[in-house]
This record gives sequence, C-alpha cells and structure tokens, in this order.
Amino acid sequence: MIWTPLHAQIHRTIRTRNLFHRHQKLLVAVSGGQDSLCLIKLLLDLQPKWEWDVAIAHCDHCWREDSQANARHVENLAKSWETPFYLETAINPVKNEASARNWRYQALTKIAEVHNYQYIITGHTASDRAETLLYNLMRGTGTDGLQALTWQRPLTENIILVRPLLEVTRSQTQLFCQEFNLPIWEDSTNQNLQYARNRIRQELIPYLKANFNPQVESNLAQTAELLQAEVEYLEQTARQLRLEASAKGENDILQLNRRLLKTVPLALQRRVMRQVLQEILPDAPNFEHIEKLRVLITAPNRSRTDPFPGGAIAQVQGDWIFIT
Repeated sequence: MIWTPLHAQIHRTIRTRNLFHRHQKLLVAVSGGQDSLCLIKLLLDLQPKWEWDVAIAHCDHCWREDSQANARHVENLAKSWETPFYLETAINPVKNEASARNWRYQALTKIAEVHNYQYIITGHTASDRAETLLYNLMRGTGTDGLQALTWQRPLTENIILVRPLLEVTRSQTQLFCQEFNLPIWEDSTNQNLQYARNRIRQELIPYLKANFNPQVESNLAQTAELLQAEVEYLEQTARQLRLEASAKGENDILQLNRRLLKTVPLALQRRVMRQVLQEILPDAPNFEHIEKLRVLITAPNRSRTDPFPGGAIAQVQGDWIFIT
C-alpha cells in the first residue's frame, strides 16, 4: 500500500476527532463519484490498522438512464476489493434533491439496521460544506444552517452518520483518484444547472475563486467548523434554560416562565422558543413563528398569538406564557 499525505490526514482526523474506534462496523456510501471512491479507498487502506468491518452500500435513485450500469460498476468494484456490497433501489424514481437525499438516508439506515452496522460513512468534503453554507445563506438561515454539514450526526439511537472528509477539498479527492487510477463514474446530473447546488458548484464557487479568494472553499468550510462549535454550545445552554423555565399545568398545558426568560440574551430566548415550537408544530418553525412566541416574553398581560400551524395558541398570564 502507498501511504500518502491524505492517508495520514484521514488517519489523524479519525483518531483526534474520535469519529469511530477499532473493530467497528462501517457501512460506506459509494456513489461511484470521485469523493466516494476516494473515501472507500482510504478506509480500505486504513482497515488493517483499525481492524474495521467495512462494507459498501449503493443507492440507485432510478432517475438516470445509466443508473443500473452505475450500480453494477460499484458492485464490481466491491467484488474486486473483496468487500461486502449492498444495493438499495428506489421503487419510484426520486426526482428532486431534497427527496433524493431523504430517501438515500432512509435506504442507508435500513441497510445498516438489517446488517447491524454502527456507522454510515459518507464522502462529503470541505467543498460540499462550503457549497451548503452558501446555499443556506442565500435561502435565509440562522447559525444552525450556516454550520452546514457536521462531522457526526445520529440517524437512529444506534446508528451514527460520519463524514471523515470535511477538511478535504474536491480538488484533493480528484488528485487522489488520479494517483490511484480509480475508475470514477461520471454522474451526468452533476452538470445539470437546473439544480441550485450545481450552479453554486459550477458557476458561483469558480467566480468567487477567480475574483475574490482562491481559498474560498477552505475558508467557508472553516467558518462552518467554527459555527458548529458555537451552535452546539448555544443549543446545550438553551436546552438547560428551557428545562428551568418550563412547567406543566393542568391537562399538560406547557407553561414558560417569562420572568426567567427576560433575564437572558436575545439569542437564547430565540433558541428556547424554537426548541419549544419544534416539539409542538407539525413542521420546523420559521423565524416568524419563533418571533411571534418570543415577543410574549415582554408583552402586556393577556396578550396572545393567533394560531400556529396545527392550532396551538400562546397566551400571557402574569409571569407565565401558556401554550394550549
């Protein structure tokens, strides 16, 4: 095995970030593109040192004419590497980015549950992290959206999603694949500019590199990394504050202590209200929902909101906000 600087970097990242340990079962998502091929090659090369049980999973969305050929290509690679292979095929073709992503994680989780894999590993890179930050920024988001992709995320109680390549750019994965002559499967949908993420990748990022900063991808990824730590801290602090400020009244009506919430910074007030609304609304709360509830902290007695989605109403009674 040729030990490259990228091997050393990923070996060090896995160890220092405590992403996973020796003897773990790793299910690696492989699309056949350069990032996922780089990822599986690195993990298979590191496998003897860590004694992992590594398998390959491929998700066929059935939205391209060559998707079955793509799946066979990845399966043949798995056979050549003597690595277990699992395929999940969409019953109905998945046509947009969001639904494709949701289906893919559901499919990978299903494979992991059936075959008892503790970790699902994906090849998201620093380039993906930078693109996601820009995408969320333009749509409108808070720091949670700007932190973009995280190193780890629980998918179920027993399965964790891990992204070991978040400090590696797409240029680096391309060079790695070229160095080892890895057979990249070119996904034609990556060139389709009707998708916003492709326009960011093909047009916006190159423009920013050429006209503002050649290191824009790495710098944006670093910004997401800094924000991730701050978001984790704020979420933990808000969670503790919510517990201190919450009480259950008759019929399990939720009550929030306005006197306590008045004493904390605006950022924590908003986070507490968002956490509360996440539990009672059918969909994720937006900024308008959060502010509608937050202003009751200082509103006159008997103030109330109009109904939230799903019908919940918040009302001020003395030192308390009642949500019914």
